[in-house]
Amino acid sequence: MSHQVLEAGFHGEVSVLDGPLLLRGVGPGANPGLHEHRRLWNEPARATVEQLIERSWKIGLTGRGGAAFPFARKLQSAVESGRKRELVVNCSEGEPASAKDSSLMLTAPHLVLDGAQLLAEALEIGHVHIAVPGERPNVAEAVRVAIRERRGGRKAVHFETHVTSGGFVGGQARAVLEMLSGRENLPVTAKTPEAFAGLRGRPTMLCNAETLAHLAAVSDLGAEVYSRWGTAAEPGTRLLSIAADGPGGLVLEAPYGVPLGELLTFCGYDPARPLLLGGYHGTWLAPHQVTSCTLSSADLARFGARLGAGVLLPMLPGDCPLTYTAQIVDYLAQQRAKRCGPCTNGLPALASACKRLPGVRSRRESGDLTARIRELAGLVTGRGACNHPDGTARLVGSMLDTFGAEIENHVDGYCHYV
Repeated sequence: MSHQVLEAGFHGEVSVLDGPLLLRGVGPGANPGLHEHRRLWNEPARATVEQLIERSWKIGLTGRGGAAFPFARKLQSAVESGRKRELVVNCSEGEPASAKDSSLMLTAPHLVLDGAQLLAEALEIGHVHIAVPGERPNVAEAVRVAIRERRGGRKAVHFETHVTSGGFVGGQARAVLEMLSGRENLPVTAKTPEAFAGLRGRPTMLCNAETLAHLAAVSDLGAEVYSRWGTAAEPGTRLLSIAADGPGGLVLEAPYGVPLGELLTFCGYDPARPLLLGGYHGTWLAPHQVTSCTLSSADLARFGARLGAGVLLPMLPGDCPLTYTAQIVDYLAQQRAKRCGPCTNGLPALASACKRLPGVRSRRESGDLTARIRELAGLVTGRGACNHPDGTARLVGSMLDTFGAEIENHVDGYCHYV
């Protein structure tokens, strides 16, 4: 296969294209230093919590780590607690196919730090924690360099870098909080959102790097200028990781509303092939869905899909979506936290069944195996200590729903896409 799951993932080889908003000025030879950053972006003027909430509502800012929860609502929850708060910037992408936050910290780290500074000052937080991926040491070094450059400016905020242990679940919200608390960097069950009880039991704003970059951008430009990009329903842009789990991957910035087909064609990929949207816990889109959809949350919802962390995995010539899904599920089964039955027993069984599916040559066996895969996916859903089993089951269910005809083709000994 030409498209393979790479456990090591992004190491800095992903190309980063100059973008219209967050990535403007980024390109070959560009310097991510503070002096050059200030040529593009003003030092953020102090803002009140109320002002940040208002700006966030105006542009519909949502978390860019995958959950897409309204940022203003999370901030309001932290404010209403009336207690001392914590701020954690999460740059620790654990998924091999996601490179947007890593690329952002390598090319425009000060925009993220501007957003963190704004938020910290508004919430009267003096110490900001930044979680960076353990498997990407160049990102950790870029963040440390950027922090040192800012020591001559406003000193009310102290930034501290923390390196995760790496792996798919290491960047999960609760896993990051566990690491900051001095415990193992693995997710734990938590019934209370971190905005109410997170680090040290305090209300915690755990924010994705891209989210804070957008907060800084709208605070500098104003909502009206910011909204020149995107659509009326979804102003602004998204950072997207395209095929970043293999050679030739890239990160780009696109405004909401761009047709997916045009976006893929621009990147050199055939839109008339399947697309895995949202990453390894994402949703498959068939070719006719790809070519009739835009970069829009509402539009994608028609097909039961969402952008998640902005990962797009187009299938290359020679790729089989059944085999590729099996590779991903096998990888995810190895990345489990090993703290609950659905991960310890369910995911390996699910991976084993998925790996068998492309090679089945009997319709009866194919039907039985498909039913077994659905059963296993149902057994792990909603029963894990975190959402890792749920996301894996969602991917598998999407494969079965999207490629039913392709499963039949494999029984006959061929793949339509290879």
